[in-house]
Amino acid sequence: MKILVIEDDAETADYVAQGLREEGHVVSHAATGRDGLLLAASESFDVIIVDRRLPGIDGLSIVKTIRGAGVKTPVIFLTTMAGVDDRVEGLEAGGDDYLVKPFAFSELLARVNALGRRPPLVDEQTVLRVADLEIDLIRRKVARNGRTIDLQPREFRLLEYLARHAGRVVTRTMLLEHVWDFHFDPKTNVVETHISRLRAKVDKPFDQELIHTVRGAGYSLHAPG
Repeated sequence: MKILVIEDDAETADYVAQGLREEGHVVSHAATGRDGLLLAASESFDVIIVDRRLPGIDGLSIVKTIRGAGVKTPVIFLTTMAGVDDRVEGLEAGGDDYLVKPFAFSELLARVNALGRRPPLVDEQTVLRVADLEIDLIRRKVARNGRTIDLQPREFRLLEYLARHAGRVVTRTMLLEHVWDFHFDPKTNVVETHISRLRAKVDKPFDQELIHTVRGAGYSLHAPG
C-alpha cells in the first residue's frame, strides 16, 4: 500500500516509516502540517497516519480539510492525546481509527492492514483515461485504442503516476520519490530508462505520442495539441 505519515517527531516518523517499508509498503513522510496537507490533498494514498499536534496546521484541521475536499482516504490518528473527548473529536473530524502513543508497532500495522482491506468506495475513481489511453487501477490493466499493453509492475506505477497528474509537469525528483520511494538522488538513469521503455510500449505503436519531455523540467502525459 501507499501510506502517508504526517509526524513532526523525527524518531517516531523514522520508526514507523522503516517498519512499514519492511512490510513492503511505500511510505511518504511530511514533518509539518502544511506539507502533510499538501500531500494528502494532491496525492493518492491508501492510508494516512497523522499526529494531532503538528507545527503549522494541526492534525485535526488536516483531516477536516481533506474530508471537506472530498478525500476519503482512511486516516489513523497517532497521538499522545489520550482522553475520551480527544478520541471522539478525532473520529468526528473524519478519522477512521485512533491509536495513542506510546504504541506497539504490531498494533499499528494491524490497524493499517485492516483499513487497507476495506473495499473502495463506489465513487472512487478506478479507471484513468488520457486521450485513447485507459488505465484500469483495479485489474491493473492498460489499453490504448482498444489494444492491451503489457506493463511490468514498475512501469504500471510510473504510468499511473503520470496519468494522475495528466497535463501537468512531473519532475524527476517527484518520480523518484513516489514511484521508487527514493528520497535521495541515486545518481542513476533509472527514471530515463523506464520512461524510454514506457514510450516504446505506450507511444511508438500508435500515431500520436502521449508521453512528452519538458526540457529542463520533467515529463508530462497529455494528448498532443
